Amino acid sequence: MDFTHLEAMHQIMPSKPGFYAQFTPKLVTVFREGYGWRDLRADAVAGLTVAVVALPLSMGIAIASGVSPERGIYTAIAGGFIVSLLGGSRFQIGGPAGAFIGIVAGVVARHGYDGLALATAMSGLILFAAALLRAGTYVKYIPHPVIVGFSAGIAVIIAASQIGELLGLTLAHEPPDLLPKLAALSQALPTLQWQTVLLGAFSVATILIVRKINPILPAFLIAIATATAISFLLHLDVATVASRFGEVPRSLPAPSFPVLSIERLQALLPDAIAMAVLGAIESLLSAIVADKMGDARHRSNGELGAQGLANIVSVAFGGFCVTGTIARTATNVRSGARGPVAGMLHSIYLLVFLFVAAPLVGFIPLSALAAMLIVVSWNMVERAEIAALLRGKGDDLHAGAAILLATFLLTIFINLLVGIAVGAALGVLFYYLRRRRSAV
Repeated sequence: MDFTHLEAMHQIMPSKPGFYAQFTPKLVTVFREGYGWRDLRADAVAGLTVAVVALPLSMGIAIASGVSPERGIYTAIAGGFIVSLLGGSRFQIGGPAGAFIGIVAGVVARHGYDGLALATAMSGLILFAAALLRAGTYVKYIPHPVIVGFSAGIAVIIAASQIGELLGLTLAHEPPDLLPKLAALSQALPTLQWQTVLLGAFSVATILIVRKINPILPAFLIAIATATAISFLLHLDVATVASRFGEVPRSLPAPSFPVLSIERLQALLPDAIAMAVLGAIESLLSAIVADKMGDARHRSNGELGAQGLANIVSVAFGGFCVTGTIARTATNVRSGARGPVAGMLHSIYLLVFLFVAAPLVGFIPLSALAAMLIVVSWNMVERAEIAALLRGKGDDLHAGAAILLATFLLTIFINLLVGIAVGAALGVLFYYLRRRRSAV
């Protein structure tokens, strides 16, 4: 197990930048460096490429989270724009993330969308406060096995949430917790619809084949467009976005905020904290990935502050949790983005699509969106990292494996916040036990 992240905490911290400098948006930095027409053209192409990827993902994540598909698009438009406009990362793309599906679905089941909106706004305030307290500097010290463990746990939760749609099962009620959910799904197996199963399997196969032929092509969009065409032309009896949710609106809703009350604030505080913690980890990990790919350096506290504001703005326009998204951010870098303008344009492209082509969304089969999220969940599992941690030597085997398994199991059977907290506590415990043995 690698303890270098904790060793760094015992060294003298480097001098910190000025308070205001660490909150300067990367957009300002890019313009100061000189931003010309070539940069704008590159960002326009990159933003369009990301928008093509973000459109089906945003809808699929929204549906899996228990809200209507347009709310995912609203999140990518409103929240994503603020992330790029004010954030501390040069290449970050904000939007709804699969990692939030379990948390969001649980809040919606208990409190409805109004409760989700309030919890999201609260998480935004928590993130903004964390940025002012410079907490972004310390997120990087979360033990690596914790990150691997909760990512795998989230992947299991996402995959389980899509089984019903992928098989076309009819459920009176789908419980949010994993074991009751699996029990309900098993009881509903007699309602399986073979046309839905075959279309979902076709969608998974299309995604994998397109990625193998040419990873640059938008595999998700190609698979969903093809499945939609097949469903429409062959008049398949499968659930679609329109049959489940009705017609998708063609514009953003007027700004509004949820109703506040002390009782609701108290009831939603644990969910808001979980959203804030996950949002901080997800967004800063994404920023680190972008830095490595694009030879840049993000401002962690500025990024947290922007994520906090983005969550509040997202709620104002009918969205929900927004965070930095690793896959879309990586696509942005690979597509030749020069700066945050690419992310802002990605949101504008999505707004244009909503206005022009929203009626087409209604024909999309839900099994195709479920297939996409199954692939996303599979890709979230860091199989090589898990194998390396479980193959560790000596004491590292016990430390890495224990932290990984504790985080994973607590994430899927209790909740994400408990999994991260216990995993991080075990990481600190094993670290100090190791230091104590070394000092003897």
